[in-house]
Amino acid sequence: MADDRVIELLRQAYSDEIETVMNYQTNAIVLDGVRAEEIKESLKQDIQEELGHAERLGQRLKQLDAQPPGSGEFVARQDSLQPPADSTDVLSVIEGVLDAENDAIDTYHDLIDAAEAANDPVTEDLAVTLLADEEAHRTEFRGFRKEYRND
Repeated sequence: MADDRVIELLRQAYSDEIETVMNYQTNAIVLDGVRAEEIKESLKQDIQEELGHAERLGQRLKQLDAQPPGSGEFVARQDSLQPPADSTDVLSVIEGVLDAENDAIDTYHDLIDAAEAANDPVTEDLAVTLLADEEAHRTEFRGFRKEYRND
């Protein structure tokens, strides 16, 4: 039987990835303006990667005789990634993305530790791989933030 903490963190990570997909999609639709185009394109590309993360996490849960949470268990947590009232407020979306990436990074660090403690190298390896992806996303959006703050 899989470790309860590992299952809990896999389920949390799965939910977070699904919520990220929803928020990235919404922001990619609602943002307006010439300056928003690069951010929208990046979000659209990241949607597919985040969806792939959710798929891999869900498959790992299944392998551990658990299952990913359904919509009835969903609790939204990404307040800062909600679409802005001003559809040209690109910086608020960038900040929201950074918050979501930092949260994902923290979750994957916790999952790595829990998987190591549970002697679950497969989950640990998955978490390391997904952590690297999230760190790359964060780096990209830190660059966007620098550009917007220098204007």
